[in-house]
Amino acid sequence: MKTIFEQMRAQQPQFFSSADITIAAGPMQAMAGIITAIESVIAMPAYQSHALAQAPEIARLPVKSRGVFMGYDFHLTEAGPKLIEINTNAGGGLLNAYLLASHGKVEEAARIRDEYVAMFREEWRLERGDAPLRRIAIVDENPAEQFLAPEFALFKELFEQHGIAAVVADPGEFESDGEQLLHAGLPVDLIYNRLTDFALDATVNRKIRAIFESGGVVITPHPRAHALYADKRNLMQLSDEAALQALGVAESTRQTLLASIPKTIAVTPEQGEQFWAERKRWFFKPPAGFGSRAAYRGDKLTKRVFEEILHGGYIAQEIAPPSEYVVSLLPLQGGGWVGDGFGAAPSNETHPHPSPPLEGEGVATMKADIRCYVYAGRIQLVAARLYQGQTTNFRTPGGGFAPVFVA
Repeated sequence: MKTIFEQMRAQQPQFFSSADITIAAGPMQAMAGIITAIESVIAMPAYQSHALAQAPEIARLPVKSRGVFMGYDFHLTEAGPKLIEINTNAGGGLLNAYLLASHGKVEEAARIRDEYVAMFREEWRLERGDAPLRRIAIVDENPAEQFLAPEFALFKELFEQHGIAAVVADPGEFESDGEQLLHAGLPVDLIYNRLTDFALDATVNRKIRAIFESGGVVITPHPRAHALYADKRNLMQLSDEAALQALGVAESTRQTLLASIPKTIAVTPEQGEQFWAERKRWFFKPPAGFGSRAAYRGDKLTKRVFEEILHGGYIAQEIAPPSEYVVSLLPLQGGGWVGDGFGAAPSNETHPHPSPPLEGEGVATMKADIRCYVYAGRIQLVAARLYQGQTTNFRTPGGGFAPVFVA
């Protein structure tokens, strides 16, 4: 019998490239150093005061848990890794653990899955001490219709394999007894939050919000984590030397951040003419955006969209081009293409495969975002997302998630 992962890989091949990516130890160590530098700044009371001052009120609730699946997304450039953004509910962590196993790293994949379960137990322990973790709800709006819905089923299976009851649920399915959140009449201890309503403002999330505010349920990642890490306005501080100096950030940490985070600034109508003239230099993003939604490369902008950006509270980030990889394609039964396992390393770094074929029929050049899945400041897994076009789309033949190996 096929596993859930094998079934979804057969039914939805667009999730996965058969290519793998190999990067040198230097860039890998650099990404780890950048993450450490960022985490050290986020831990500073002065930084937190600034970030929370511009955040929704719910983000100021005191919490002890850290937030699972922090996603640090990088582009590998000739000048070194560049941090593009941080996501607090980064998808694909479990999919990529199973993908790693399909590339022969069975023991490593099993270890990572165990680490993920331990991470959820640690989130629970930080909030509830020695109380038993009995039931987890994996929550998103209309979960069966979500693009990464198969991953929800894999999480449910994983939790149950480790003795934790689990359910995949829409927020509208919950009830409340005034003290606890209930699903199908049973109390929910912890919510694995996959919602993109980061402040729990939507009407459908009111019961969850009320019980969370009263301390009746643990949520991870929570609104505070989003405010501290994933609000893209934070990148303005982290890429501004004067702001970092004002926070009291050490010089060595400042230099790491300034070298690795592309300059990020606020977009205002008053600077409209200048931004339009220099638009090819910038990537425009909404502060609370996710999954590349409503994000635009400046050189692709129309005047109409640019006017919306000027009045939409956007930030502008200097473009850091992603690394590129040549992927050989093979036809699938029933149509379509899949990568055959070639992946050329950037900057002529060592790669274990033979040289890939020249680009032509059945061969494609892919851009790559490199995602580090992080918990408590430590990298758990590194994966790539291969794509063509402006942003990751999981629709490019031969594209999708790909494992990352270190030479």
